[in-house]
Amino acid sequence: MSEALVFYFLAGLAIMASALVIGQRNPMYSVLLLIASFGALAGLYIQLDAPFVAVAQIIIYAGAIMVLFLFVVMLLNAPQEDAAGWDRSHPLRRPGMSRIGALLALLLVVQLAWAVLSMSGVEAPAGTGGDAVSSVRALGRTLFTDYVFAFEATSILILVAMIGAVMLARREGDEA
Repeated sequence: MSEALVFYFLAGLAIMASALVIGQRNPMYSVLLLIASFGALAGLYIQLDAPFVAVAQIIIYAGAIMVLFLFVVMLLNAPQEDAAGWDRSHPLRRPGMSRIGALLALLLVVQLAWAVLSMSGVEAPAGTGGDAVSSVRALGRTLFTDYVFAFEATSILILVAMIGAVMLARREGDEA
């Protein structure tokens, strides 16, 4: 099987699974399709000769993050979407919330465009010969020295998201 055919298969699988994630009414199917999408992305990383990133994709995203998503879905006990029964007094139904969401989406697009445009003049670090970092030790050293703030901020963000999910799942009469 040629490399191009494998690429197109994995890319198509990733795109199809990602599109189906948002089209499912059952959140459990969405989680399973997201795992399939992450698996296809790991296959694409292997094709790019980045086995460490592929293994990290499987372990971190398909493993840990998807377990967290599954935990949240099961905690919320929402077997399927029920738009008709959604309370009109819900905080997300207030006027202006859709404008805030659109503004945040626009901000994300601007940030992504800025990141892509600013990367055009970036050169490879000296001593690597244009190759990616191949040593796990060098990658870990860079991650925990140069990018320690981003790493810790991400862990705090995930912790806050878990606490938020528990708070959202709490019943009205429950006191904690």
